[in-house]
Amino acid sequence: MFSHTFVGVTDFNRALAFYNPVMAALGIKPRFCDPERPWAGWQSAPDPRPLFLIGKPHDGQSHERGNGQMIAFLAESRAVVDNAYAVALANGGTSEGPPGLRPQYHEHYYGAYFRDPDGNKLCVACHVAPG
Repeated sequence: MFSHTFVGVTDFNRALAFYNPVMAALGIKPRFCDPERPWAGWQSAPDPRPLFLIGKPHDGQSHERGNGQMIAFLAESRAVVDNAYAVALANGGTSEGPPGLRPQYHEHYYGAYFRDPDGNKLCVACHVAPG
């Protein structure tokens, strides 16, 4: 469905220090990093898309976080959700809701919500029963 998602950041090095360990906790491999532009991307597996990208806004204006916007990453297990959330908070993220069941979405929805250092809202969610 998606080719890529781009999230604007104000301080590229700070954002990279946040996203590198979070993506590693999710098992998402880096595809490129170009500090001169600056931007970086991680790719899905086994297919090369969709990509998740961070960088300075293309128009050269300052980054402004959106209200009501969120990027949600798929986790293969609840343990991955727990770990990614802990890694995010340990690397400059702030909590928007700790890991837990969210039965209002569906019976097995297990998610955690946090913001990156620029205030972009992120989610990590697992949709399967433990087992």
